[in-house]
Amino acid sequence: MGARDSDGVSKLTHYHGLGETAPGAETRQTRKMPVCSQCGADNPDVAKFCLACGSPLKAAPPPQEFRKVVTIVFSDLKGSTSMAEKLDSEAVREVMSRYFDVMRTELERHGGVVEKYIGDAVMAVFGLPKLHEDDALRAVRAAAGMQRALSELNDELERRWGVGLANRTGVNTGEVVAGDPTTGQRLVT
Repeated sequence: MGARDSDGVSKLTHYHGLGETAPGAETRQTRKMPVCSQCGADNPDVAKFCLACGSPLKAAPPPQEFRKVVTIVFSDLKGSTSMAEKLDSEAVREVMSRYFDVMRTELERHGGVVEKYIGDAVMAVFGLPKLHEDDALRAVRAAAGMQRALSELNDELERRWGVGLANRTGVNTGEVVAGDPTTGQRLVT
């Protein structure tokens, strides 16, 4: 543990941030300690007030979740496995990268935010982080735009790799539990 100085105050046995151990101290795993917003001193997890200056230590507020009506566009490729069997790995990666770039551009053009890519599928949400009264209409327009953009992309893919893509797209509006955007979590369910 820590050594005590002549005043009876515990000394740190581990120099935080430097990764070095104090001379004569045993090495142990450390965990992040709450830092006082007033003086910057490290404090033990159980402290309610800063041990150096006496200021109250504020606990981080728990992430806030809320219900929100959003529209989700989900689109996945049809026959991507057979396409991958015809091409080598690098070509498949290039084809898929082009596909995702074109789909993302079309979704974002209409105000959607790509939530995630799942295999050969893309999922986007309209209404997060900012709600618009016409999010459902924007999503339907984006889905139609994705079909047009795919047709144009297929011309390029046919010329370059001799393949064409087809996708299935669904649009759904409903209530979700949205996560706290300050924590980087937009969509919970």
